[in-house]
Amino acid sequence: MANVLTTLISSQTDRYGDREAYRYKYNDRWEPTSWNDFRRQTFNVACAFETLGLKECDNIAIFSANRPELLISDFAAYANRMVPISIYSTSSTDQVVYIVNDASCRIILVGNQAQYEIARDAMKRCTSLRRIITIDTVQLQKGDDTTISFDSLAALGEKASDNSRVEVKRRTEASSADDIATIIYTSGTTGEPKGAVLPHSCFNAAMRIHRERLTMLSDNDTSICFLPMSHIFEKAWTYFCLWSGMRVAINNDPHQIQHAIREVRPTCMCSVPRFWEKVYTAVQDKLSDMKGPRKWMATLALKIGHKRNLVYARTGRKAPWLVETAYKMADRLVLSNVRRAIGIDHGNIFPTAGAPLSTTIVEFLHSCGINILIGYGLSETTATVTCYPNVGYELGTVGTPMPEVQVKIGADNEILVKGPTVMRGYYNKPEATAEAFTADGWFRTGDAGVFDANGELTLTERIKDLFKTSNGKYIAPQALESRLGEDRFIEQVAVIGDKRKYVTAIIIPAFEALKEYARKKHIQYRSIEELIRNADVRSMLTERIERLQESFAGYERIKKFTLLPQAFTMEAGELTNTLKIRRPAINRRYAREIEAMYA
Repeated sequence: MANVLTTLISSQTDRYGDREAYRYKYNDRWEPTSWNDFRRQTFNVACAFETLGLKECDNIAIFSANRPELLISDFAAYANRMVPISIYSTSSTDQVVYIVNDASCRIILVGNQAQYEIARDAMKRCTSLRRIITIDTVQLQKGDDTTISFDSLAALGEKASDNSRVEVKRRTEASSADDIATIIYTSGTTGEPKGAVLPHSCFNAAMRIHRERLTMLSDNDTSICFLPMSHIFEKAWTYFCLWSGMRVAINNDPHQIQHAIREVRPTCMCSVPRFWEKVYTAVQDKLSDMKGPRKWMATLALKIGHKRNLVYARTGRKAPWLVETAYKMADRLVLSNVRRAIGIDHGNIFPTAGAPLSTTIVEFLHSCGINILIGYGLSETTATVTCYPNVGYELGTVGTPMPEVQVKIGADNEILVKGPTVMRGYYNKPEATAEAFTADGWFRTGDAGVFDANGELTLTERIKDLFKTSNGKYIAPQALESRLGEDRFIEQVAVIGDKRKYVTAIIIPAFEALKEYARKKHIQYRSIEELIRNADVRSMLTERIERLQESFAGYERIKKFTLLPQAFTMEAGELTNTLKIRRPAINRRYAREIEAMYA
């Protein structure tokens, strides 16, 4: 069987022709591109790669925010049996240099001026790098004769010789499931990034098993691509959507995602918990401002939605006539308005993974008629390991293993995975590869979990994040951070306590919500620093944090906290490119504030 990714564009074009494949926003308008045009664009770039002298198995780097050119370049590379390697658009020069050198990339595709400047700096430190290709129009540095635009690249391919075209087709036909499809570099929360080698066989299997599990999706669906395509979740999901014939809207600016969703009205999209946490807090803010009959009606509608969607639909049972009738009324008057305000009034499913999502939020979303599909996966497993089944899932779990994927619990409750979607190993890192697998070939995820009687997996902690207080008590910080993240006044949390007497936290407030609170309470302040020092503000947050922690054991609870006037950022090294906390960096940067909580 031909590789899915190698033949995807051609096979879908034969099937769909002039039907829309993807759309992208140009000059404030979403412009569609047909499958016919998608194939033409891809083949031209594939021929251009060959014309530039790129060989089979060559690695190329792609360093940009989401753009159609990223997909075109990916599939052009697959047509040539080359290996496209995505780099997060927010990466620093050192991070780009590391990946380009580690993978010996021949060319690098960049999106904008800032990325071009980084790529130029990287060329001085990367002996393999020969050429830069720019998507946006950029101001070239003096003496730069190695950079061409993406438009020029496409034109080069359009004028390619017959020999080049024949050679690309030969490479396509020669592709094998053993060929490397891509290398996904991990975010490096605890050390330098490692490149997970994913052969085409991993994606062949991933497409097949997702089709078997996600039977509710069809080519009538529309997805919006807003997580970085350098993230395995978005990359694999977008490939699956294209392979399934769905329309894909490519969102360039993640800060504009809420506006983009309201414009596109997607029926599905993959996302991370933080997106839904913000949706939840926004709706809760509106509910808290409601008075009288409107508040009563909204509260009642959510109760009815909970009963119909979670008590009955979730378990595969038909709701009684009275419940179904009440739900239709609640949906028409309240719940549909919530979904419409978000932009998902035609929603099908919304896969979510990457971090824990509070059960409270999951229940709320399902009560609103938003079908959140919780899952669990890693770069090393071509994304999904487990996800909710269509019916019968238990809240608080991450679902059941995907078809053909084996999962078991090893020593220290570590989740072990085996199956056709597991990586070949880490690129150029034989020792790390050996450490990542058990002697009998199970991949060690680094996450701990347990199975329930129904075969559903519950994540308990990230083993590397787990720490022990000086009293010998183990703490899973992610569980606390996820719980506090439900609160509308809390934006980011870093739980502290390793080898300490008790647990503390560094908290970034949700500043806009805090300002609104200050306005309602007539609190005067001249700066954010002054606002977070206010006694009333601290008292309010203390009370809310104590309530949020009621389900935790006494030794697990945060005893003291420090509020910061600015958010954790990737630029400061406090967050990974996937927005995960870099705990060592936070411990170093805020050492003085941390010590003050234990003085």
